[in-house]
Amino acid sequence: MELLYQDKDMVICIKPAGVKSTDEPGGLPDLVRQALGDDNVRTVHRLDQAVSGLMVLARRAKAASELSRQIREGGFEKEYLAVVHGTPEKAEDTLRDLLYRDKARRMTLVASEIAKGVQEAVLDYRVVSRSADMTRVLIRLHTGRTHQIRVQFSSRGMPLVGERKYSQAEDGCNIALWSYRLAFAHPYTGEKMEFTREPPEIFPWTEV
Repeated sequence: MELLYQDKDMVICIKPAGVKSTDEPGGLPDLVRQALGDDNVRTVHRLDQAVSGLMVLARRAKAASELSRQIREGGFEKEYLAVVHGTPEKAEDTLRDLLYRDKARRMTLVASEIAKGVQEAVLDYRVVSRSADMTRVLIRLHTGRTHQIRVQFSSRGMPLVGERKYSQAEDGCNIALWSYRLAFAHPYTGEKMEFTREPPEIFPWTEV
């Protein structure tokens, strides 16, 4: 377990692909508790099981409450890097969609109009680099819908490389979605905290 920062209130770590971010045996909180010898570690936000990168976990109840408040009120900044098939029409843009969760199929789908269970999803992206058939994008989330990034790009014909749920492509790699940057106020001191970490030097990150 790679830990980037820790104090009495929180810990910043790298979630490995394939590890659930939820609190269960073998999940990220469980692994961090074992690494720190601290039974008080708890989650305040999530990453899909297939996704890797930065996560913050709280070590005290008050810290968890304060970080959760920042997330709810938009004071917690989350940026991701992704590699998508194809090239966006614009070098940077805001994507807005109406999404709903099909619980039976365990998939998030795009809706055409507001209805029960439908929520707006908003993100900004900027093209970082591109190759002949793939593009690296930097993404800032404004909402936190399940599978939001994956669905918003896939629905525009640009599925993430390594995507298995919302793409028919056979890329032979883990999904190219990485939690790249977290910025928030320290839950106790109020100090601005910012953490970044580049994705690993493996395919497809080495291609764009």
